Amino acid sequence: MLLKKTLFAAATAVLATLAAGVVHAAPEKPECIAPAKPGGGFDLTCKLVQSALQNGYLDAPMRVTYMPGGIGAVAYNTVIANRPAEAGTVVAFSGGSFLNLAIGKFGKYTEKDVKWVAAVGADYGAVIVKADSPYQSLKDLIEATRANPGKIVYGAGGSVGSQDWMKSALIAKQADVNYRSMRYVAFEGGGEAMTALMGGHVQAYTGDASEVAAHLKGGRVRVLAVLAPERLPGELAAIPTAIEQGYKVDWTIARGYYMGPKVTDADYQWWTAAFDKMLASPEFDKLRQERGLFPFALTGQKLEDYVSKEVKRYAELAREFGLIAQ
Repeated sequence: MLLKKTLFAAATAVLATLAAGVVHAAPEKPECIAPAKPGGGFDLTCKLVQSALQNGYLDAPMRVTYMPGGIGAVAYNTVIANRPAEAGTVVAFSGGSFLNLAIGKFGKYTEKDVKWVAAVGADYGAVIVKADSPYQSLKDLIEATRANPGKIVYGAGGSVGSQDWMKSALIAKQADVNYRSMRYVAFEGGGEAMTALMGGHVQAYTGDASEVAAHLKGGRVRVLAVLAPERLPGELAAIPTAIEQGYKVDWTIARGYYMGPKVTDADYQWWTAAFDKMLASPEFDKLRQERGLFPFALTGQKLEDYVSKEVKRYAELAREFGLIAQ
């Protein structure tokens, strides 16, 4: 009788677990969408999860696809309107996605129209010039811009109002330089902007720290400042922050993934559980470091709360710069 009761209790527990959606099969066709062309932060974010999930999480390899347009707008709208229930599809996001949501660049949709899965790392803004640039410090670049704002062309992975534009505008405001007089060239993602910098088509690029590691090793670029609260460890340890140089600008960028709004709770829970396990592993920490990202981990509801707060914060910043009505 005791054995029967034990077996019955075990079976009941398994059924309850299955009903709750905790035990669920891995997606059959895993895909990560990078909302830009290859190269740059979105591509890096997808390649990170692609590598991490090979360590026993998926039965099938994850593919990375590219969906450029509007610095994330095309991907956001496509997933919501046309691919809302795909269990195996995650889309890369960054802090810039929150800014675009705040100023309405994703159209009619808001941050509440997708399922936010996981934030897996932090990146930081960086002010980058070519290695042979005459500008040796952030002050050199700012003073040259002040003297002749039409001569210094800034590249940005996005148009006016994007996060790359906002980084340079914030620095200019700190230096009492009229950011409206500065020249910008918009590119579809960080990869294109970096290529333009290498080609001499722009004089500076306000990109991300994670994008510059390989270029630094090759001696092709110089980083004038990182937009972090304090100096970053590792290969970027010798680079001063903007704050050290007298410009109080901190641009921290969360990187992670979201899913379509009609993905089932069970499938969504599979992803959040996989990320919770992954984020706690030393293997993932190593992969994250290799891609120049720094520890930052939120999943599920905690991430949704964070996104909501960030969108509100960016909306306030956008009003300050006249990007949206007061």
